[in-house]
Amino acid sequence: MDEIKQIGKNIRKYRLKKGFTQLDLAATCGFEESSIGRLENGNTNPTIKTLLKIAKALGVKLNELTKIK
Repeated sequence: MDEIKQIGKNIRKYRLKKGFTQLDLAATCGFEESSIGRLENGNTNPTIKTLLKIAKALGVKLNELTKIK
């Protein structure tokens, strides 16, 4: 599986675990809702800064978001 798609799946998994919608996560991170959708679908390559904001918002460590199976 493509690594970017796996990161997107990880973001989605932890977002759902937290009970957040894409809009909730986007608002918490200061992003557009569409940005979260693109990240989760693996359509964009996130920066470390973006991943750090998402990890903080979801209450997980960065390595949980970037774990590749």
